[in-house]
Amino acid sequence: MSNPSLLILPGDGIGPEVMAEVRKIIGWYGDKRGLVFDVSEDLVGGCAYDKHGTPLHDDTMAKAQEVDAVLLGAVGGPKYDNLDFSVKPERGLLRLRKEMDLYANLRPAQCFDALSDFSSLKKDVVAGLDIMIVRELTSGVYFGEPRGIIKEGNERVGINTQRYTESEIARVARSAFELARKRNNKVCSMEKANVMESGILWRDVVTEVHQAEYSDVELSHMYADAGAMQLTRWPKQFDVIVTDNLFGDLLSDLAAMLTGSLGMLPSASLGAPMENGRPKALYEPVHGSAPDIAGQGKANPIACILSFAMALRYSFDKGDEADRLEKAVEKVLADGLRTADLLGAEGVSPVSTSEMGDAIVAALDATL
Repeated sequence: MSNPSLLILPGDGIGPEVMAEVRKIIGWYGDKRGLVFDVSEDLVGGCAYDKHGTPLHDDTMAKAQEVDAVLLGAVGGPKYDNLDFSVKPERGLLRLRKEMDLYANLRPAQCFDALSDFSSLKKDVVAGLDIMIVRELTSGVYFGEPRGIIKEGNERVGINTQRYTESEIARVARSAFELARKRNNKVCSMEKANVMESGILWRDVVTEVHQAEYSDVELSHMYADAGAMQLTRWPKQFDVIVTDNLFGDLLSDLAAMLTGSLGMLPSASLGAPMENGRPKALYEPVHGSAPDIAGQGKANPIACILSFAMALRYSFDKGDEADRLEKAVEKVLADGLRTADLLGAEGVSPVSTSEMGDAIVAALDATL
């Protein structure tokens, strides 16, 4: 039986630095747990443009289609701001999502107790927070036609079309319900059925899928604007939230800041099952390429490391090992170790990117 395969795409800015720490974790699992991965590495984003004139080479795209999971760092930077839209670094990431048909984006918002003071909300509101937002990723207003900027009379008009099919809504709803069954068995679907026909269809289809296939899961509905309000009022009322591409973009960023730092947040983008039964998958930290601190050893590698933990759980059915890694991260934070983005509290020890990675490896060792 062959080893599970991983394609690593470090990307730009701090991407290579945080991915180097993930490499340590992957090596630890091979050495200490007998969980060996076949790892390959390639370019995406600005570095790919520098070498190939495109943010994602066709050969790299082909590799991504063949492996069990893709792990990405970050893309972009001011160096590429003046490039044509079609070859900007971000287009490489969007191509991966689109051609792999990664329609369900999983964005956890988890607040470790040691970091609850970093949230802008009161500690009792966010301490112990653990919710998951499932965002539809390949349709909706970001992809709908017609779109563009046209001239009407003497002025320009910008057009974007919100468009969803029943099947697109149903498949992301199933992803949310399946995920809820492994958590607290509760889903809240968010849309704007009060003012948008696409929202009416969204609510109808989610309800139909629930009644036909997942009646054991608790389902509620909420308008997306009310959902944003409730996320800041009492986020722990939620478990799994499922929503469309646009609202998911907004709500997941809102939920991210409940936890205090973007440097802590992973994500997974999942598609249809492959022949081996594993979903096509791409895992990436939520943070950007942070070119202002690239190469300085200040980057927080935890979001990228937790993205690998998500890969262990959702691509490789190693939930116990994902738990082990997440608890190691929690232990390091509880011990007071902090990268630059998390400084400011008393009794903490400032550490570099590599020192944080080493500390997490040491915490993993302590679990054996």
